[in-house]
Amino acid sequence: MSDQKTLLVFAHSDEASAFADVPHIVSGVGKVNASVALAGALANGGIERVIVLGTAGVVGNADEDRPSLDTIYQVTRLIQHDFPLASDDVVPTGEVLLPDTQATMATGDVFVSNDEQRAHISGLNAQLVDMEGYAYASMCQRFDVPLQIFKVPSDYADSSTSMDDWDAIVIAKSVQLREFYDAHLISASPIS
Repeated sequence: MSDQKTLLVFAHSDEASAFADVPHIVSGVGKVNASVALAGALANGGIERVIVLGTAGVVGNADEDRPSLDTIYQVTRLIQHDFPLASDDVVPTGEVLLPDTQATMATGDVFVSNDEQRAHISGLNAQLVDMEGYAYASMCQRFDVPLQIFKVPSDYADSSTSMDDWDAIVIAKSVQLREFYDAHLISASPIS
């Protein structure tokens, strides 16, 4: 694994705050920013693997199977929740490192913070929601580059959640992601 050229990707600079000493890119928030930034990096060639680290909202129901805010999940299936036409699910082709904490994630160009949106997305059989994952997975699929997505939940994507809450929480979540990276991914040899 250490001989691979790995691109480490974050959507938001706060998610990357604990990674100042590790080469990475920050794509920007939303599907368009994610697509453009990752396509540009992949078009330059030389990347053999992409790892996305970041935060997500929990959309699962309040029961024992609902994702925990303290656990890192590997996203192994992605769907779009805000696209009016049927779109194929995307399955990242990277190695599954967390078989006990896999999740389906829905992606859309909206910060989900209301109960009706959360219920709709949960009804699509997603446990997590973000604003970039589907785009990252689609780009990696088009360029035939293995992808791994690891997300730590930051909130419950409901009416109690605000952008201010997210901003305050995400820096602590970056530290949690860094601990995970150091323990499980550091041998991935990020490109500089």
